[in-house]
Amino acid sequence: MKVIYDNKVKALGDAVDEFADANMFIIFGDGAPPELRDYCYLVDVNPINGEINPGQYLVIGKEEFLITAVGSEAPVTLKGLGHMTINMTGKEEAELPGTLYTEYADVPYIDVGTAIRIIEK
Repeated sequence: MKVIYDNKVKALGDAVDEFADANMFIIFGDGAPPELRDYCYLVDVNPINGEINPGQYLVIGKEEFLITAVGSEAPVTLKGLGHMTINMTGKEEAELPGTLYTEYADVPYIDVGTAIRIIEK
């Protein structure tokens, strides 16, 4: 197993659950703009070890979700700003450039300390 990305949630915006019904959530580093901060799970800006590709897995806590599509800007904003939108609707083509898509699933419980990783098996 290769770890492509590894981080932990360090704070939650007041409205992080706003997108859960749409099977989405947002992570952002300390530079999150004030108008978005309330909607984000805040993380450190951590490096990416390789490329992020479909077929890898997004791991949230102990749950694994197959990555189905990766927007062209998602790795760029993740590396530079700690920012990425995660869409868990199973789409196989990236509709938005800053979004990572996974197999269909409900957004799992995420709290301070929850690990968010991308792995390749």
